[in-house]
Amino acid sequence: MFRLADLMEAHKEELATIESLDSGAVYTLALKTHIGMSIDSFRYFAGWCDKIHGQTIPINHARPNRNLTLTIREPIGVCGIVTPWNYPLMMLAWKMSACLAAGNTVILKPAQVTPLTSLKFCELVARAGFPPGVVNVLPGPGAAVGQSIAEHPEVRKLGFTGSTPVGRTIMAACSANVKKCSLELGGKSPLIVFADCEFAKAVKMACNGVFFNKGENCIAAGRLFVEASIHDRFVEAVKVEIAKMRIGDPLDRATDHGPQNHRAHLDKLLEYCQRGVSEGAKLVCGGRRVAGLRGFFMEPTLFTGVQDHMHIAQEESFGPVMIISDFPDGDIDGVLSRANATEYGLASGVFTRDIYKALRVSERIHAGTVFVNTYNKTDVAAPFGGFKQSGFGKDLGEEALNEYLKTKTVTMEF
Repeated sequence: MFRLADLMEAHKEELATIESLDSGAVYTLALKTHIGMSIDSFRYFAGWCDKIHGQTIPINHARPNRNLTLTIREPIGVCGIVTPWNYPLMMLAWKMSACLAAGNTVILKPAQVTPLTSLKFCELVARAGFPPGVVNVLPGPGAAVGQSIAEHPEVRKLGFTGSTPVGRTIMAACSANVKKCSLELGGKSPLIVFADCEFAKAVKMACNGVFFNKGENCIAAGRLFVEASIHDRFVEAVKVEIAKMRIGDPLDRATDHGPQNHRAHLDKLLEYCQRGVSEGAKLVCGGRRVAGLRGFFMEPTLFTGVQDHMHIAQEESFGPVMIISDFPDGDIDGVLSRANATEYGLASGVFTRDIYKALRVSERIHAGTVFVNTYNKTDVAAPFGGFKQSGFGKDLGEEALNEYLKTKTVTMEF
């Protein structure tokens, strides 16, 4: 695994170029995040390989105690991994690195529209010296390949990242042989901005939270709640930031915002924005395909006046669409209630200088990740996963190993 990480680093520019061509990610972002965090993941979990152990448990307190119980943590066996198209290599790395460190073999199905970095990755796996059959990649449509992996009786675990509807299908398929599964699904992550925030930073990080990777980001800040007294100022500042964004060729190092992944997704985003307008939200800017550019480019979009019942307030766009609602000054309980009124629970955020507010939001928000005075700051050592219909199970950190291990209890009398 360490050799593989070294090879990935040696080929990082090539991998970033392939990732950019395949997914539309801006090259500079692909190099730093898509590829950089993939390398970090393999190095991190390589360090865990010789640190996986069980426990010795006292089961009888009588003296003399003639019993000994110990636990052994074993690999599950053959594991399936199904990855999405927004971070093709990084999602592969998040799951596969923990899977391999735990001692399993793996069958990966990359997203049908973004298989290229996965195939290049296989070449590096072979060069790193992995035995044949340990890492396998099967590109193809989810309905055929993904379904087959999920239903196959010899695949004992499946890790999936993707949409909630597909996650339900995966979970049902896994029930065929009571297969263990972990699901990282959709989100509608709330970001609460209080008036006592560090204003310039909040604006910058909110834009990063929405428009990062052209909005094709599972933890994107799906809805902003901005305290009423700073709402109008905040909206104007966001408009200034949007105007600065350079949209264009993702291989151009100066580009900020590349194309959406594929035509069907762009069409879905345009319909999403049209629905927001028809329901009465105010379209401040964007909402259209970029004129004069060849490709699936979407204008960074800003909606205000969004009411809780609206479709765009409830469902994720998975694109460069910022949705802002205001809330009365000081109404912490009210905004928390509104933020939690969704079936998703992947991530969340809060901007405030008041540690009391930050801790109160962190405690009461229904999400697997809470960002305080930052956003999108994930790390390979920090567990990542959602609540409710955003799924269950964890990627990254020590907890991710539990997804790919089984515990055996051994009790003996002597």
